[in-house]
Amino acid sequence: MSASPQKQAGRRAFRAQLLYFAHDPARASLDGTPGTIYYRDGLLVVDDGRVVAVGDYDRLAPTLADGTPVEDLRDKLIAPGFIDTHIHYPQTDIIASPAPGLLPWLETYTFPAERRFENPEHAAAVAKFFLDELLRGGTTSALVYCTVHPQSAEAFFTESHARNLRMVAGKVMMDRNCPEFLRDTAEQGGRDSESLIQRWHQRGRQMYALTPRFAPTSTEAQLGVCGELAQRYQDVFIQSHVAENTDEVEWVKALFPGHRSYLDVYDHYGLLRRRAVYGHCIWLDETDRRRMFETGAVAAHCPTSNQFLGSGLFDFAAAEATRMPVALATDVGGGSSFSMLQTMNEAHKVARLSGYHLTAERMFYLATEGAARALDLGGQIGTLAEGAEADFIVLDPKATPLLARRTAQAESLEELLFAFALLGDDRAISATYAAGKPVHRREAAQH
Repeated sequence: MSASPQKQAGRRAFRAQLLYFAHDPARASLDGTPGTIYYRDGLLVVDDGRVVAVGDYDRLAPTLADGTPVEDLRDKLIAPGFIDTHIHYPQTDIIASPAPGLLPWLETYTFPAERRFENPEHAAAVAKFFLDELLRGGTTSALVYCTVHPQSAEAFFTESHARNLRMVAGKVMMDRNCPEFLRDTAEQGGRDSESLIQRWHQRGRQMYALTPRFAPTSTEAQLGVCGELAQRYQDVFIQSHVAENTDEVEWVKALFPGHRSYLDVYDHYGLLRRRAVYGHCIWLDETDRRRMFETGAVAAHCPTSNQFLGSGLFDFAAAEATRMPVALATDVGGGSSFSMLQTMNEAHKVARLSGYHLTAERMFYLATEGAARALDLGGQIGTLAEGAEADFIVLDPKATPLLARRTAQAESLEELLFAFALLGDDRAISATYAAGKPVHRREAAQH
């Protein structure tokens, strides 16, 4: 059966090298299928915001309807859009701010910057810049922290919805151990969050995340309210921080005596489950990591932030041994780049420092299919498979003179991807597409 004329009119095809993943390339599948799917000369066909066909060009080209436009990108690589699993949009303006550690950095830069988001116009301006920057770096989906102000979430969702992006975000809940000007209450935080869920969750491509900032800034009452909302709305996300640095861990011990660990505080309030994402996860023990695996909660590894703030080194080998779900994240502004390629660069180095070799294929998997699966969005984003939402990026191996020189000598897919990860940044993203439509072009951004 042929598509309707209206559908055919919107159908577009892209001829390029194609990369996506069927499963974790580091693990063998039960049926022996490869984890990495790569077409040296492939064709990606999109229509009505979704992928309708993907495969070898010679096989698929004869099936295209007459008049279907085909963009020739054979000198480039198309991959799924990146997924950033932990990022603070209100911290955009304090990226690269000097501080001796996490807690002083929060007091000196973060909290004053977040105060400005009580102004809806400021929030809207930052949301616009923030999303521009994500798309410039090839990130098409992210788990985003707003501020305690409901209007900060309204501004973010309004801008994201207008661009038809698949985003997850939430208003921070914070009722103690923070400046009075950023403090809500257990009751108000719960009411604001529920109102935002009802207004924005599953509206278009927007999704909501319950967002207690971290255990020290929420009372037991507020964590209890958050747990009740998580139970009531089981398809919303949960996001927070855990075990980022040793001072923070000791603080939690003092605030929550009687709990086995920092992670156990969240578990006690029903905040460990599928679609629960915790930033950092550095100072966990084996019991904690196994509990993350058992519940399906995700560790968002933020290597640029962890190094910038001196928080510690994420232990990939320990995460692997316990099968704890892991994805990559920038954390901005504690992190130092919006680019997931730069995040891969630092993740590789962090892994090497702890004796673990993180391959380029695995890094690309963790930033695409792996993140989507961890977030319970497998088959929807993070892939080029048929039926998926058509969020993808065009990577240019000649984006810089050094990248061009190195990729010209690449003798394998691993070498090509490793060059992108170690030498690439936003300049390597030639174009970014969301729901099949271009939302960033490097050439246009340069003028």
